[in-house]
Amino acid sequence: MTITEVSNRFELSHDTLRYYERIGLIPSISRNKSGVRDYTEEDCKWIEFIKCMRNAGLPIEVLIEYVGLFSQGDETIEARKELLIEQRTQLVSRMEEMQKTLDRLNRKIETYEQAIVPKENQLRRLAE
Repeated sequence: MTITEVSNRFELSHDTLRYYERIGLIPSISRNKSGVRDYTEEDCKWIEFIKCMRNAGLPIEVLIEYVGLFSQGDETIEARKELLIEQRTQLVSRMEEMQKTLDRLNRKIETYEQAIVPKENQLRRLAE
């Protein structure tokens, strides 16, 4: 697959894909005879994983560490698992904070609606 095809598939810019490759988030992409990147399905699985984790807010540094551990082989399975568990704990905490914020926004909006609707009704009655 070309970089354009991968870019379209994952809605990532060419620059982002090159950056991910340069910093080691995805393995070095093989190139065809013309020197053009040729992404495999395995490469795409890494891109999908990295995009998912970035969307969840995982820092690039953590993902680089994970990929580095992965490349070292099975002896790092426990370390990778611990890293993922730590990130899950942090994600749950952020989600709880976001839920508190959402709840507060909903209460604030409800307060506005409770104040505005009666005033609008009062103005309508006066206009009649």
